[in-house]
Amino acid sequence: MTINLPAHFPSRGPAVAGTVYLVGAGPGDPELLTLRALRIIGEADVLVYDHLVSQPILDLVRPQAERLYAGKERGNHSVPQDDLNLLLVKLARQHKRVVRLKGGDPYTFGRGGEEVETLKEHGIPFEVVPGITAAAGVASYAGIPLTHRNYAQACVFVTGHLKDGTMNLDWPGLARPRQTVIIYMGLSGLPYLCEQLIAHGLPSDWPAAIVQQGTTPNQRTVAGTLATLPALAVAAGLKAPTLIIVGEVVRLKDKLAWFE
Repeated sequence: MTINLPAHFPSRGPAVAGTVYLVGAGPGDPELLTLRALRIIGEADVLVYDHLVSQPILDLVRPQAERLYAGKERGNHSVPQDDLNLLLVKLARQHKRVVRLKGGDPYTFGRGGEEVETLKEHGIPFEVVPGITAAAGVASYAGIPLTHRNYAQACVFVTGHLKDGTMNLDWPGLARPRQTVIIYMGLSGLPYLCEQLIAHGLPSDWPAAIVQQGTTPNQRTVAGTLATLPALAVAAGLKAPTLIIVGEVVRLKDKLAWFE
């Protein structure tokens, strides 16, 4: 794939053999890719990709490129993380242009930091190409601003399950007014999440929403309160990947909706 930019436009040039590129694929819509991501994806010799990368983005890879699936779904890791880290090293040493393609942003719940640590330890050159993280992309497509002067002056990103499979979060820090809480990978723990936020001080009628496959044609948004959202999500039959948004900004959803 060739991207022709204006002569005055700065560029770091094409992908280099023997280098690993950690590329953020964004939340799903291929038009949300950065120019750098688009160029590097199109020049890959081998693509190591996650299950959150949408098919339209995979279609941008040149046909002769090797594709290796390394998806990590809850309870089903096709390649253990340590093995995946070493796989990137092995591929780079074969003098290939290696693209590690991740949904969202490589450094936002994408384990990019762990992979780069291994690359550094083995002397492998790398580049990180940021992507639009799900919190920003999905919330925008759902009509929910993450901050708003009348509702929230801060936003907090958390993951719905930790490395050991638990949801042991800073509940007092999350259960505060005037902020928006965004929970990645939290669908299976949604009842417990809502229960704990109420137990630590938020009212049961506090606004909350969950968005399935945000920014794609399959996007579905379900909004309610901490008390009602778990049942609403079950009734709607929502499936991962989802993003949960908790805070008064959810009240703006219907007013600001534009995509669904």
